[in-house]
Amino acid sequence: MKQKMRSVFVKVKCAKCKNEQIIFSNASTSVKCLVCNEPLAECSGGKSKIVAKVVEVLE
Repeated sequence: MKQKMRSVFVKVKCAKCKNEQIIFSNASTSVKCLVCNEPLAECSGGKSKIVAKVVEVLE
């Protein structure tokens, strides 16, 4: 039996500069946009709170 992964990589789009970036859904630190430094995800214990728009969930 195959176990389902609880954490995934997601492609998000920055609301400010429209840059697309791949981040980890369970990041242990806050993630900011590489272009404009806008926060994309905030750490909240286990799963990250994703602030940016999720474009795609990568398998």
